[in-house]
Amino acid sequence: MIKTKRAYDKPSKEDGYRILVDRLWPRGISKEDAKIDLWLKEISPSDELREWFSHDPKKLEGFKSKYKGELKERTEFIKEIKKLEKEKKIVTLLCKR
Repeated sequence: MIKTKRAYDKPSKEDGYRILVDRLWPRGISKEDAKIDLWLKEISPSDELREWFSHDPKKLEGFKSKYKGELKERTEFIKEIKKLEKEKKIVTLLCKR
């Protein structure tokens, strides 16, 4: 099972293996408190895409499409997440938003 959660939400046992999938570390959270098992920043949207999107709701569909295109070039990281899911049973992908 793969779940998603905000990195700012309190860690729980139900999260299983916790992977931060954001390029930047969440502000105000220590590495100890975050309980992150793996920081996989390489799978996050590129800086260029993030800057273009700028969290503008009008650009959300374009962002999704462009990000899917970026993910097609990062299949090794998707395979890594799927492998971890098989090993750990529960994987939670964490992002700042």
